[in-house]
Amino acid sequence: MQRLSNPGSSATYRWYVIMVLLLAQMFSFLDRMIMGLLVGPIRESFAISDTQYSLLAGLAFSLFYALMGIPLARIADSRNRRNLITWGIAVWSFMTAVCGLAKNFWALFFARVGVGVGEAALGPAAYSMITDYFPKSTLARALSVYMLGVTLGSGFAYMLGGAVVAYVQTLEVISLPVVGEMEGWQLTFFIVGLPGLLVALLLRTTVAEPPRGDSADAKSSIPIPEVLRYTWQRRRAYGCHIFGVSIFVMVVYALNLWGPTYFIRTFEFSIAEAGWTFGLVMLGAGSAGLLFAGVVADKWMQKGVPDAYVRVIVISMLCMMPCTIGLGFVSSPAAGIVVMSLAVFFSAFQGGITGGTLQLMTPNRMRGQVMAVYLLVANLIGLGLGPTVLALTTDYVFGADEAIGQAIALSGAILCPIGAIMLWSGIRAIRAEIEAQQD
Repeated sequence: MQRLSNPGSSATYRWYVIMVLLLAQMFSFLDRMIMGLLVGPIRESFAISDTQYSLLAGLAFSLFYALMGIPLARIADSRNRRNLITWGIAVWSFMTAVCGLAKNFWALFFARVGVGVGEAALGPAAYSMITDYFPKSTLARALSVYMLGVTLGSGFAYMLGGAVVAYVQTLEVISLPVVGEMEGWQLTFFIVGLPGLLVALLLRTTVAEPPRGDSADAKSSIPIPEVLRYTWQRRRAYGCHIFGVSIFVMVVYALNLWGPTYFIRTFEFSIAEAGWTFGLVMLGAGSAGLLFAGVVADKWMQKGVPDAYVRVIVISMLCMMPCTIGLGFVSSPAAGIVVMSLAVFFSAFQGGITGGTLQLMTPNRMRGQVMAVYLLVANLIGLGLGPTVLALTTDYVFGADEAIGQAIALSGAILCPIGAIMLWSGIRAIRAEIEAQQD
């Protein structure tokens, strides 16, 4: 890997970059997952079902997030990645605030589309930058710290959202200059969205674009048909990894989005109580899971196990399954919090090392686009279908809002083993691709 020849070559600066990208990731998930706490107010305001709400929270975001990922990844593979991320943060922050102006289902749907388009710029470019900043011996830890933005962003989304919703419910009328009168859930989008513009400014002014880790012409761009042909020729490795993880991520996203609602419907928590409870679970158990997986994967890799990342992910899938099943049977709030914490802990393992596996498998000039292909599949399946499948289960299988625990249990019991089996079936091919890139 090419070493940096500018001030960014110092370890201190590399970790500073990780902190800034972590902040960007945190605001990304703050804006993405705030929908998980606003189920009740928005459903009441627009008179919609769980299934319709899941389309707002999942499909509206994930469809264009996934589709825009590939053209934006082509830019990440050939142009300045720092600038691409900067513009992405600005767009998704602005569109999150626009969500607060929505007056009906379709207005909020298209505002969420805009959030997805902006956030599509972050993943491929950030993973590619981090892989050029860090050696393989510490890459898993670097990626896991970056992905702490997922748990921190989600956690703060629920804690902040819970506090804001609890406060605005005490107000008879909320009125803002120019905007006029609005409901409490609308104000929440302004509060979580607009500060992201400061993160864009911080990234633009303090983070340097790293030299790429190969000798290719920096302006060259490998056409997407060639990238697809490359992955198709290695379809067992890429297919088992991408689809195996994506099926598992259906459970992860369903749990993350409907987690606060689980506590509200199962144990009659208030919105504020559910927000703080699930937010602390995400901050504590989720962050611990990410960091633990990164440390274990790095140590395993240092012992000469090239497919260490994949093994850690499979273990997390198998461990998460009984936790999700337990959520359908616990009868006390304390037990629910403990089992939810374990489920979130294991769900977070895949956060950093899934993309890290793809980075290790793939030539430098294709990394952004291959990551975008993964995000396309993972978000259409995981975020697009996961929360909706859970909502359909509560609406049409169990026929009761209170059965959300049983719906989570059923999803985990079916999807976790399917994902694990699919991923494990491709581990030899994945290991071969990783070893080929090390030659």
